[in-house]
Amino acid sequence: MALLGSTHTATYTRPGMKSTNFLPAISTMASSYKNPHFILSQSMYLPWRPSSYFRTASAVPSIGVTSRISPDLIQAKVSSFPSNRTALFARYTPVDWLKSNHNNYMESESSRHSAERLRVDTARLIQDKEQLTRKTQSTTSRNIGERLNDIVFWKSELNHEIENMIGETNALAEVKKRLERALAETEGPLQVARECLYHREKRMSIDLVHDKVEKDLIQEVESIKGCQERMRCSLDAANSQLASNRAAQHELDRDINDKLIAHRIDDKCHYLRNTSDGISYFRGVENIDATVSVPESWAKFTDNNILRSQAERAASAKLRHDIETLLNTTSNEMWNQFNNVNVAFTNRLSEVADAKNKLQMHLAKTLQEIFQTEMLIEALKKAIRDKESPLKVAHTRLDERTRRPNVELCQDSAQLRLVSEVREIDDTIQRLRERLWEAEKTLQMLVNTKVTLEHDLSIKANSLFIDQEKCMSMRKSFPSTPRLVGYT
Repeated sequence: MALLGSTHTATYTRPGMKSTNFLPAISTMASSYKNPHFILSQSMYLPWRPSSYFRTASAVPSIGVTSRISPDLIQAKVSSFPSNRTALFARYTPVDWLKSNHNNYMESESSRHSAERLRVDTARLIQDKEQLTRKTQSTTSRNIGERLNDIVFWKSELNHEIENMIGETNALAEVKKRLERALAETEGPLQVARECLYHREKRMSIDLVHDKVEKDLIQEVESIKGCQERMRCSLDAANSQLASNRAAQHELDRDINDKLIAHRIDDKCHYLRNTSDGISYFRGVENIDATVSVPESWAKFTDNNILRSQAERAASAKLRHDIETLLNTTSNEMWNQFNNVNVAFTNRLSEVADAKNKLQMHLAKTLQEIFQTEMLIEALKKAIRDKESPLKVAHTRLDERTRRPNVELCQDSAQLRLVSEVREIDDTIQRLRERLWEAEKTLQMLVNTKVTLEHDLSIKANSLFIDQEKCMSMRKSFPSTPRLVGYT
């Protein structure tokens, strides 16, 4: 039977039991002799052992296991050689080692020759590039200086236009303030006119008439509202124009600020030298093209800003003239309507006062008649009361005579007269009561007339109070013309 095995560290054995893959343990010689079977079983699962160096060998079971195996099976014996175990893991040969050293020598010699050639070429390159760099730097400095002159020219143009725009904007802002003051002044007359209309709504009954005063007040309110609407439109136009002026000025300011920054940067660049402080490396900056204009578009941009500013200044001057005209027109319209309303109030007050005087005269006569009627009613009541006692006496007599016994209940002349007396007194009381009712009805009519006259007088007094005390007292003052045009 052929033996299976490998190198010095492999174990020779005979095929007998069912084969099991294992790797012998690698250890020192002393540790290998202590317990070879323990080391063999522990080294079977070492992950770093290269499998290509070994073939599969049979595992030898323990004594307890072999005692239960059939006698036909041959026991396997394991022999280990720990002293030769480390020779298995040599990765290179001596030839490889010599070859590696030779390659290092050759590479070092080649590197030295390349370095020598590089020094010679570099010295010549440094001289050429130094001259080219100085020439290029001089040309760049000259170009930056020319650019600085262009920036200074456009800066002066922008400064001049900004000064003109600031003056025009200030003038328009002043006119706008006048317009705002004039618009605020119209609130007073408008409030007065509305208050007059509201107060006149408190007139009562027949005096709540749509007279000329009310018509003129409504017209005054409409006139003031119309003036306010035109003022607000002009104020909106002024605000819009101011925004346009400021936008144009903002563009000029931004343009000149950009030019100031560019001038400062270019001036710094113009005076930079190779020995200056603050110079440094900025890798890749030459590959970044951050430019957004060319010299032609750069100059046209500033020229367009100046032309826009000039157009806005012309529009602003025209708007200022229109606002001045509007202020004078609205002031005259409001004054004329104010005077018309005051004249209408004066005429109406005269009419109401005359009607009130006539009502007072009729009321005095009515009061006199009421007094006399009341006296009559009191007399009738007294007469009715005076008839109560005789009637009671007659009733008492008749009642007492009903108690006469038996045949004494005689219908004699006294009995007949008592019955007649009661009827006469009842008839008299009835007629007096009818007359009292008529007198009270007449008194009620007079009282109603009195109430009507008094109510009408209160209406007229209320109308006079509203028109004279409330309305005319509020209309005693009206904004002056300088205030209506916004000067104060």
